[in-house]
Amino acid sequence: MLIPIHVSEDSAQPMYHQIEEQLRGLILSGQLAEGLLLPSIREFAQQLSCSVITIRRVYQDLESEGLLRTRQGTGTFVAKVGQTERERFRHDAVYEAFEHAVDVGLR
Repeated sequence: MLIPIHVSEDSAQPMYHQIEEQLRGLILSGQLAEGLLLPSIREFAQQLSCSVITIRRVYQDLESEGLLRTRQGTGTFVAKVGQTERERFRHDAVYEAFEHAVDVGLR
């Protein structure tokens, strides 16, 4: 499965942060459904041309947030995300976009 994540080596953000932020957004927006089996760490690292350590860190961070669930020997799955978390994500996304627009306007 190909997950629509795009990383830029030219970005000031570390690669793991770019991946984590985009994967979090895909989960919280509902684009990745609950129970979806994600690629293995090795597969995902290969797809994104990054290290296994980077993907392991992303998966661990998102698992500690409760967005992913790993089952030994089975894989990593998208966890159930409540409506409150989804609404907070949408609110934060709109707020950040507004802040960015104001910042650009002021420049």
